[in-house]
Amino acid sequence: MSTSLDDVPPSGSVTIPAQRGRWIEDWRPEDTTFWSGGGATVARRNLIFSIVSEHIGFSIWSLWSVLVLFLGPEYHIDAAGKFLLTTVPTLVGAVLRLPYTFAVARFGGRNWTIFSASVLLVPTVLAAIVLKPGVSYSTLIIVAAVAGVGGGNFASSMTNINAYFPERLKGRALGLNAGGGNIGVAAVQLVGLLVLATAGKGHPRVVLAIYIPLIVLAALGSYLFMDNLTSARNDKRAMRDVCRDGYTWIMSVLYIGTFGSFIGFGFAFGQVLQVQFKSDFSTPIKAAYLTFLGPLLGSLVRPVGGAMADRVGGAKVTFWNFVAMAVSAALVLIASLEKSLALFLAGFIALFVFSGVGNGSSYKMIPAIFRAKSKLLIADGADATISDREARRLAGALIGIAGAIGAFGGVLVNLAFRQSFLTYKTGNGAYIAFIAYYAICFALTWYTFLRPSPKKLAGI
Repeated sequence: MSTSLDDVPPSGSVTIPAQRGRWIEDWRPEDTTFWSGGGATVARRNLIFSIVSEHIGFSIWSLWSVLVLFLGPEYHIDAAGKFLLTTVPTLVGAVLRLPYTFAVARFGGRNWTIFSASVLLVPTVLAAIVLKPGVSYSTLIIVAAVAGVGGGNFASSMTNINAYFPERLKGRALGLNAGGGNIGVAAVQLVGLLVLATAGKGHPRVVLAIYIPLIVLAALGSYLFMDNLTSARNDKRAMRDVCRDGYTWIMSVLYIGTFGSFIGFGFAFGQVLQVQFKSDFSTPIKAAYLTFLGPLLGSLVRPVGGAMADRVGGAKVTFWNFVAMAVSAALVLIASLEKSLALFLAGFIALFVFSGVGNGSSYKMIPAIFRAKSKLLIADGADATISDREARRLAGALIGIAGAIGAFGGVLVNLAFRQSFLTYKTGNGAYIAFIAYYAICFALTWYTFLRPSPKKLAGI
C-alpha cells in the first residue's frame, strides 16, 4: 500500500483559485483529476502547517507538567497542589474541544489556526511574568488554567484537515495530524530536560523563552501558507443526532481509557516519579530524563494501532489492548508495593505504549461502526448514497465528541493521583482504580462488539 498522501498519478494541472482572505470556493478532493492536478499539493501544505500549530498547542497544553518540576520548596506547594496545577489545564482543554470543533466552519480553517496559534502566547507570556518564588498559589492555578487553550487545537485541526482529503486518504492524513500533535507532549518535556540540565531548576522562564518565538512562527506560517475552505461546514444537527446513539457513549468510555490515560499520564508521570521514589529522583532533572520517553513512544505507536485495526479489526485490537493495559497497571501496582523502580518504569512505559495503540484502534472503530450500520440499512432497502453520507456525517460528529470526552480522562487520572497521594501517601489507590477501569473497558468491548450475538455489528 502506498504511503503517499497523493496516490493518484499526475494528469495535468488544474487551477485552484483562492478568493480574498485565502478562501477556496472550488474544492473537489474526490475528483482524481482535481486532486492530482493541484489539490494534493494544497492539502499537503495545509496539513504541514496544521501539524505545526497542533504540535505547539499540545506542548503549551502540557506545559505545566514541566513547570511543576521547577517549583522547589521556595514555592511552598506540596505534591497534591502540583497535581492540581496539571489537572486544571487538562480540564479547560477538554471543555474547549467542542467549541473549537465548530470554529473551523464559522471562521475558516486558516483564520482559526492563526488565532488558535496566536492565543498560545497568552498562557506562555503570563507564566513568564508570574513564575517566581512568592507568587500565590491561586495565581498559578489561574495561569495554568489558561494553558488549556492548547488542548482545543486538536479538535479544530482534525476538523479542518478532515475537509481537505478524499475518503481514501483521510485515515492517513488524520493519523499524521494526530500523531504530530501528540508528540508535542514529549517535545515540551524534552525541552524542560534540556533547560534543567543546562540552566538549572531556577530558570523555568528559559522554557517559555524557547516557545514564544515558536508560537509566533506557527501563527506566521499559518497566515502565509494555509487556506480556508468554503465547503468546510459543520452539521450541528449531527452532534445532536449522534448523542442519541448508544455507541457514542460506549466509544467515549473507551476513549477515556486510551487517550485519557495517555494525556493524564503525560501530565502526571514526572510528579509521580518524584513523589513515589524520592530517593531515586531527588532532583527534578533525574525525573525529567524519563518523563518524555513515555509520551514519545505513545505518540509514535498511535499509527500502529490504526494499522493493526485495519488488519484484524478495531474491536479485537482494542479488547486485547485494554487487557494489556490492565496487566501493565497491575505491574505498576506490584512495583509500587515492592518499591521496585525497574518494574515500575517498565509497567508505566507499557501503559504509555498501549494507550497509544488504543488511541489508534479505538478511533478506527468509529467510522467502522457507522459503515456497518449503513450496510444494514442498505440491506433493508435504504438508498446506498444517502446511507453512506449519513454514516460519514455521524462518524465525523462522534470523532469530535469522543475527542472531547476522552480528554476528560486526563482530568480523572490526575485527580486519582492527587487523592491517592493525599489519602495513602502513595499512588496505589490510583493504580487500583486504573486496573478496574481497564477491566470495565475490555469487558464492555467484548460484550458490545465481540461476543457471539445475532445483533452484533459486523466488521468492527
